[in-house]
Amino acid sequence: MPKRVPWKVLLDVVGRFPEGASLEEVMIGLDPVVPRRTTQRWLATLVKNGDLIAMGRARARRYKLPHRIESELFKPITSIPFPLTEGARLLLEKVSQPLQARHPVIYNREFLENYRPNVTYYLPEGLRRKLFEIGSTEDGKYPAGTYARQILHRLLIDLSWNSSRLEGNTYSLLETERLLEWGKAAVGKDLKETQMILNHKAAIEFLINSAEEIGVNRYTILNLHTLLSDNLMPDPAAPGRLRTFSVGISKSTYLPIAIPPVIEECFDLLIAKAHSITDPFEQAFFLMVHIPYLQAFDDVNKRTSRLAANISLIQKNLCPLSFIDVPDQMYINGLLSVYELNRVELLRDVFAWAYERSCILYSTTRKAMGEPDPFRLQYRNALKQIINEIVHHAMDKTQAIGMIRQQASDTIPAEDQARFIETIERELLGLHEGNIARYQLRPKEYEHWKKSWH
Repeated sequence: MPKRVPWKVLLDVVGRFPEGASLEEVMIGLDPVVPRRTTQRWLATLVKNGDLIAMGRARARRYKLPHRIESELFKPITSIPFPLTEGARLLLEKVSQPLQARHPVIYNREFLENYRPNVTYYLPEGLRRKLFEIGSTEDGKYPAGTYARQILHRLLIDLSWNSSRLEGNTYSLLETERLLEWGKAAVGKDLKETQMILNHKAAIEFLINSAEEIGVNRYTILNLHTLLSDNLMPDPAAPGRLRTFSVGISKSTYLPIAIPPVIEECFDLLIAKAHSITDPFEQAFFLMVHIPYLQAFDDVNKRTSRLAANISLIQKNLCPLSFIDVPDQMYINGLLSVYELNRVELLRDVFAWAYERSCILYSTTRKAMGEPDPFRLQYRNALKQIINEIVHHAMDKTQAIGMIRQQASDTIPAEDQARFIETIERELLGLHEGNIARYQLRPKEYEHWKKSWH
């Protein structure tokens, strides 16, 4: 087969159709456009070589992957960092299909109206109980926001960075820490990325400093949106204002409401139902589902929902949700399942796993801390070597960021590079005189490095 033939692309396109792809569906999936006869010839060659199976005749003919290739192409579904329930796995397969294979849908008001607070539950009782057990802290009986204030420095960095990362922000964890602590923007970054992180800081401080006064109400959600969207929207009056025009969702067949009075009605109903939910985790997840689904604002809906999910957790002194290690595509697929199918199982699995990861980070339970991280175990030697080199050569944060990225690019598989970089940066932020021995460092090296680092 000539090398110019994009056989991997062809197999990938066909692999998106578990029941088989027609010639037209394959042609739509190719970019740039390929002539019909050329596509037919390529497909015939793949069938002859045994890489594809042809079913039916003439216009009814469809092409399907043999089982062995199909399992390889759908590897992302089985290689995610946490187990999926069966319902979530089926949803992932559905929303992973190309746009032309998914049905156009509009906002379904009944999805919101049929939810009955404290009767309907998106999170099963067993899951809610488990999340409460791992998220409880010793500050449960103290004033609202006590626990969040104790971990404020770390929470500002973690939540600002992770929530921004889920929006495509390219700041690293160390660059975020440098910006929030010293006010120094990263060189070469878009101003919008810098503004996005600073906005997160302002919004988080608002939730924590006002924890005893705010709640899930119109004032809090509107002003949360204002802080998150400050200086990021073309219309200066848009922050904190409900949407007045139609919008579309990128890479989705979902079309949100376009009528302002209906948006207003649904927003008020959403707030009323969320306010009535007594379980903090159910309330948090409800907001993560319905604020993006309604698309109440011109933009910044997902960010608003992620921080709004922390309102009840902060108020009840539970471990906050900072979206540690959440794969951005899994999060998006979870939202697509809500947008296009009104199903929450996939987003629920992401939410539950993300909360467990947050609890591990903030060491709220011995049970959570007792389970080794397989990722850190896999790359333990590389982690130690890089951290040792950074300290040994007394690198500052800018030098360290460049070195970490280069080493990751050179030595780590592409699918693990982002998490590898985050893991090293998190280790550096937590490095102190009491744990330097595991990196084979001496006290004098550490003290010398610390002067450059700060």
